[in-house]
Amino acid sequence: MSTKNVRLGIIGLGAQGGMYAGVVTDGRIEGMTLGAIADSDPAKRQVAAETYQDVPFYDDYVAMLDSGDVDAVVTTVPHFLHPEMTITALGKGIHTLTEKPAGVYTTQVEEMNSFAQAHPETTFAIMFNQRTNPVYTDLKELIDSGELGALRHTSWIITTWWRPQGYYDQSAWRATWGGEGGGVLVNQAPHQLDLWQWLCGTPKKVFAKLAFGFQRDIATEDEVNAVVDFGDGVTGSFITCTNDIFGTDRLEMLFDKGKVIVDGSAKVTIYRLAEDERTLSEKMTMQEVAQLFRGEMDPSSVFTVEEKEYESVWGQQHIDVLTNFAANINDDTPLIADGAEGINGVRLASGMQLSAWTGREIDLVDYPAEEYLAELNRRIEEEGTFPTRS
Repeated sequence: MSTKNVRLGIIGLGAQGGMYAGVVTDGRIEGMTLGAIADSDPAKRQVAAETYQDVPFYDDYVAMLDSGDVDAVVTTVPHFLHPEMTITALGKGIHTLTEKPAGVYTTQVEEMNSFAQAHPETTFAIMFNQRTNPVYTDLKELIDSGELGALRHTSWIITTWWRPQGYYDQSAWRATWGGEGGGVLVNQAPHQLDLWQWLCGTPKKVFAKLAFGFQRDIATEDEVNAVVDFGDGVTGSFITCTNDIFGTDRLEMLFDKGKVIVDGSAKVTIYRLAEDERTLSEKMTMQEVAQLFRGEMDPSSVFTVEEKEYESVWGQQHIDVLTNFAANINDDTPLIADGAEGINGVRLASGMQLSAWTGREIDLVDYPAEEYLAELNRRIEEEGTFPTRS
């Protein structure tokens, strides 16, 4: 057990920042204490004073960075600000855990990643807390073992994000191009976009159909249907929305030697073939095939089925990432998610948006970052509320 202590600064005392401040104050993060809080909203000063007594509060996060009260920060602020604040903090020698998504457009995220790479003395991590979920850590281990062979195709339907109109009406920045930079892809689905690529690999191309303000009075996307190309004939589809009150969360991955289905991020079904599918296709007679599908053949001679049920503990995944962040700073424990990995989800999400805007397939390897930024700024200008981005 480390005797070192990281003094964490919270930038943004909203729901997420308050949750982090709470678990740190409660002593649930080994090697970490609450050093200070920064928020530009004057009302938060009183909240902090009542809830976190004797913890310094700053109206300006830069003043907090310069105060000597913190060794590290977490950025629980609007998406556009993640890269800017991360660069500022790292430049002052402050370790940084940025919230998801890493940013809104790849240009700003690339700048952040380059800056972090030039400052290896500071820890740069990202809050991909789902990477600590046993459902997905076990799957990652299984896939990486090669037991199921190569991926053939995958699909993820994740529509458990139902948001009524009142949700969007809470704040003027929600679901705007200038304030948030997108809808469901940048707000609700970044964890799935990260996990999908973490498990299946980074797609090379994407073609998408998005609906903007489809079932809600908003400017950004509230319905997404996308097809990705992983290369070598491997494809995938991703469907998400915020207007399905019932919601579905189903991930499927088909491999040469089996299949994995994840329902509700809790139930995992693993099919393992006795031999790879092409071999079975070539060796089985049509009589044997008929017997298999009529139930006249013991299916275990062809495949086995394993089912697993997982329980989720709310908040534990965030606690695990914060603990890992502290351990990396204190003892060089490897990070669960290096901050530089955040660009993959940003590129895929913005690639889906650009595909929908232009009606063409988008190359994610030779990504047209400047074209995306120009299209984004055109929409920000049309809104007329927020400044354009550079």
